[in-house]
Order: sequence, then C-alpha cells, then structure tokens
Amino acid sequence: KTDVSQLIALTQGLDQIGLLWGPTFERLEAKTLQRIKESGSFPTNASASLGTDETMVRETIKGYLDQTEDPELEMTVRGIVAPHLDYERGWPNYAAAYYNLQHQAKPDRVVILGTNHFGLGDGVVFTESGFQSPLGICPIDQPVADHVLKELGRPVIIDQLDFMAEHSIELHLPWIQYAYGNVPILAALIPDPLHSMIEDDEENELVTTEVFLNVLTGALEQAGGSTLFVSSADLSHVGPQFGEPRAVDEQRRFDVERHDRDMMGKFLTGDGEQFLEAMNWNRNPTRWCSIGNMAALLELIQPDQVELIDYRQAVDEQGRCMVTSAAMAMG
Repeated sequence: KTDVSQLIALTQGLDQIGLLWGPTFERLEAKTLQRIKESGSFPTNASASLGTDETMVRETIKGYLDQTEDPELEMTVRGIVAPHLDYERGWPNYAAAYYNLQHQAKPDRVVILGTNHFGLGDGVVFTESGFQSPLGICPIDQPVADHVLKELGRPVIIDQLDFMAEHSIELHLPWIQYAYGNVPILAALIPDPLHSMIEDDEENELVTTEVFLNVLTGALEQAGGSTLFVSSADLSHVGPQFGEPRAVDEQRRFDVERHDRDMMGKFLTGDGEQFLEAMNWNRNPTRWCSIGNMAALLELIQPDQVELIDYRQAVDEQGRCMVTSAAMAMG
C-alpha cells in the first residue's frame, strides 16, 4: 500500500518549486514576470548553445554562412521561413534563409512568429518584453506593442511567461543580430489552426490568430517604416520518438519528402487558405508543428512571390527520429 505521508511529502515538495497550481505557483510566476519586466527582456536560454562569447558566436555564424551557397534571390525579402531545430542539425536552413538578409537594409523592426511547444497559452501569446541572446538584447518595439496591448488587453499577454522556455523565438535572435544588430522585435506564439482552442472563462477570453493579425497589421501600418517577418517553423516529425512503430528507413524518408513537398507546394502559392485547406484535409499525418505561424506569415505579407531555398531531413543513425525543415523567402 502507498504511504499517504509519502504522497503528502511529494505534493508539498512539488508545490514548493511551483509545479502545482496554487498560491505558490502564482507567487513564483508573478516574481519571475516582475524580474523580466524590470530587466526589459527574457534571459538567454536556447541560443546559448552557440556559445556565450560574442566573438565566438559571430565566428560560428559567419562559418555557417561561408559554407552556404548564395540563393541569388531576385527580390527584396520581406519574410522568411526558417527552422527552430537545434543549430547542430538545423544550421544549413538557418543559413540559407538568412543569407540574403545580411545584404539588405536594416528593417525598423522584426516580427518573429513562433510555436508554443510547452506553454500554458492556448490562443495567441504576445509579450511586452524583449529578448536576450549571446549577441545582446533585442528590445521590444514599444509603439507597436503598446498599440497591440491597447486593443487586445490582458488576454494576449496573460501567458507571456510561456516565452521563458520557448526556443522557437530565441533561436533566431543571433542570426537577426548578426545581420542587423539589436533591432527592435515583436514576438508572438501562434496556435495550431487544426486544433480547436479551449476558452477558460469569459474574463480570460483567448485571442484568436485572426483577431491578433488584424490588430498587428493595423499597429504596423500606424507605426510605418519597414518590417521583416520571420516564421519559425519545423516541418515533419516522424519515427519512434514521435510514437510511430517503425524506424525511419529510406522508404519512409522518401514518403515524408514527397508529402513535405506537396504541402510546401501549397504554401509556395502564397495562398494561406489553400495551404490550410490542404493541411486540414490530410490531417497533418507527419506532424508539422508550425502550420499556424506559417499561414499567419502569408496573411501578414500577402506576398507576390514565395521561393523555396532549401529543404533538409535531419535523422539520427538509429532512425528513431527525423525532423524536416526548409528555408523559404517571400517578397
């Protein structure tokens, strides 16, 4: 039989470190949020995998770019799709997506659209803070953020601590900073449109992607200037690590690439509705994780041209896990 005293001790221990809902969790959450507000930015986390020395990080990124073929894009790039895969596996597509940006004029701001992998937020999650990386601090674009918050209020930032453990925003910062320095940014986590959102209560009504994009578009138009948009997106996730019964073999890699290219073909039309219809019809069998922010990127930019620069499959030697990603640009 289970000793009740052991369960009580375990529960108390979990509560002390904020792993249970309740007053302790709320107190620690408020304390952390206050610390972020005072500093003005979320601390360095995932991007530290490039190193902590600024010179070394810049040399590493330069090395990646030096190994990358010039995509020779005949357009001014207004937005990119690039991975949030770890740098070791994903650097070829980070470098391919950011290659041309290092030769373009510095934008007034960068909007990064990410995916909420582990957080509490079920709708769009926005933040009123900037972000740190080993290359410095990208501050929030205050005028645009103020406009968004005035229109949408507390519901859009109630879960902004989700950004603390979220890598899909931060992993892009060193690449942006390498090209442009500590440019102002705006970050949002966009939900998967193939899954219905759950509204907790009327007071904390969730913000839908459609509502958020309408408000953000208006805020950007009012602010003026130039904006670069980034969709932080990984594609397929297959293999036993993601619940599939078979290891990833050559046939599986072939089938996944065919599916990926079919879906990317829908995205490359620049028609977000067509892309979402295709994804909804096939029920996302290979678990693309960033459908929401990819579709949002098309809605924000309304591109005249979308171009695939590179496509990669990252698979381990045992075939337990394969994640695919792409580099795309639009103008």
